[in-house]
Amino acid sequence: MAKINPFRIDIPQADLDDLRDRLARTRWPDELPGTGWSYGVPSSYAKELAEYWRTAYDWRRQEAALNEYPQFTTEIDGQNIHFLHVRSPEPGALPLILTHGWPGSIAEFMKVIGPLTDPRAHGGDPADAFHVVAPSLPGFGFSGPTRETGWNLRRVARAWAELMSRLGYDRYGAQGGDTGSVVSPELGRVAPDSVIGVHVNGALGFPTFEPDELEGLSEAEQARLAVYSDGDRSGYAMIQATRPQTLAFGLHDSPAGQLTWIVEKFKEWTDPAHDLPEEAVDRDQMLTDVTIYWLTGTAGSSARLYKEGAADWGRPSEKSDVPTGVAVFPGDPGIRRVAEREHNVVHWSEFDRGGHFAAMEAPDLLVTDIRAFFRLVR
Repeated sequence: MAKINPFRIDIPQADLDDLRDRLARTRWPDELPGTGWSYGVPSSYAKELAEYWRTAYDWRRQEAALNEYPQFTTEIDGQNIHFLHVRSPEPGALPLILTHGWPGSIAEFMKVIGPLTDPRAHGGDPADAFHVVAPSLPGFGFSGPTRETGWNLRRVARAWAELMSRLGYDRYGAQGGDTGSVVSPELGRVAPDSVIGVHVNGALGFPTFEPDELEGLSEAEQARLAVYSDGDRSGYAMIQATRPQTLAFGLHDSPAGQLTWIVEKFKEWTDPAHDLPEEAVDRDQMLTDVTIYWLTGTAGSSARLYKEGAADWGRPSEKSDVPTGVAVFPGDPGIRRVAEREHNVVHWSEFDRGGHFAAMEAPDLLVTDIRAFFRLVR
């Protein structure tokens, strides 16, 4: 069996000094007056956030917080895989693999790992405890970069099945948002005898719609349907799915470029009730996510996941019998009758607070919903 090696984040100081130096020398673009965010991230906003990143944000503090969780690396299918493995103090805890998406990372889960692994210490029922495994997607962060083509979502799911087996878990749950909301159900298809349930927040892939499925939709469902077809919001995906290597030159060389490419998604995908990303998520947590991409040099390899998976967009998947729970937060798509085509949906929740980055925006709601779903299948 391949080795599992302890891992600790330890970024060289020279890399942090280089980041600050590059930020100080940013060549800022002009912007049109009065356009707000409609043309992309305003330079005025970007300058202010970049200056905070350069002068006030404390990577060492965030690095220490991440290192409080046991971390490991192992090689699966020729690829380095980095993961957190946080065992619960409760002996009857259920193993749960959490999968982030783009532009996410393990930093997304900082506010949910404690309540999930140790509910007793967070005012919850110890019967709801989980052993949490949270890998970095291949090509992302400390799992990156990928070294060969072919790392699509099904291959990721197979790697996750191998990872859980390697850790000695033959019965477990899966949870994910964004890319994780597709990988987690795929893991259920790859390992149906091991995955007892799948919980996702956000959409379940990129479905096509039959005319009869669109009849009688509620007002909320019609609004979510519009998200699927909003081309203005999907431009980033078209670029990453077609020319990730060309995009990588700018993001890999310019921290301001990497910052704005990611923060724009926090602006567009967080709770619509908020005007700015840092009103919806903790600013330092958001910057930790960005900093991981920068320090690991994985802007290009993370974008390649879109290129690898684009051929499957809109392609129907086999119906999964694995019990599935869905949590829909504001701004995310999600229509139950569509989800039920390919998934055995036994739990469906809709929330009026939070957004696409639920583990960062509304960790209390997400944890409560994960617990409620897995009570049905433990």
